[in-house]
Amino acid sequence: MSRPMSSALRVLHISPARPALRRPALGALAMLPHTVHYCGLDLPDLRRVPECDVVVFDATADLTWAPHMAMRLEAAGLALPMVLVMAESGLAAANQDWGAADYLLPTAGPAEVDARLRLALRSAPVEEPAPALLSAGGLLIDESSFTASVHGMPLELTFKEFELLKYLVAHPGRVFTRAQLLQEVWGYDYFGGTRTVDVHVRRLRAKLGESLDSAIHTVRNVGYRFDVVEPALQTA
Repeated sequence: MSRPMSSALRVLHISPARPALRRPALGALAMLPHTVHYCGLDLPDLRRVPECDVVVFDATADLTWAPHMAMRLEAAGLALPMVLVMAESGLAAANQDWGAADYLLPTAGPAEVDARLRLALRSAPVEEPAPALLSAGGLLIDESSFTASVHGMPLELTFKEFELLKYLVAHPGRVFTRAQLLQEVWGYDYFGGTRTVDVHVRRLRAKLGESLDSAIHTVRNVGYRFDVVEPALQTA
């Protein structure tokens, strides 16, 4: 979840210096409301850092680690945008392969530091949600692998059969006209007739088998809907 732009950030400040010699690479950080956690390069230490929003890496005195810091963070399991603090003389060596979201001079003022940290946070890649698994009455649809199964038995579906079944199952109980299904599954540029939908529904029913063929209901003079009627509980 993104943070409001007015809120304080949690900054992980990494320095290659020994703990006793560590100092903030950006003096302006002390003038901002952000929470700063300091850490060295050791992987065990990096894996123990608290949750943070952005990394500031001090490369002012030594550029040796700068090209490898992004991989170091990845090895530590830290998927965070990184801002490199570099002396002006080192800027010429910097390049996009280092994986930094931005660069700062150690003399940058509070306003610039704050702005660049927030811009780096905005540029952080957003994790795509995992494709959903749809299930209904023993039917399981896996969007990530484009596969479907009924009670564990895989269904041999064409791409359009899979897309049509997935669309219907994703909207249980909702009635769709043939024209709507053509638009949603086949797309605006499809010029075939609505008979195509009927053919695909007939094939799907045959492949779903007796236990689920009736789940795709024909709504007379309208279209189709998907609805699995669960068996009633037996009472003594």
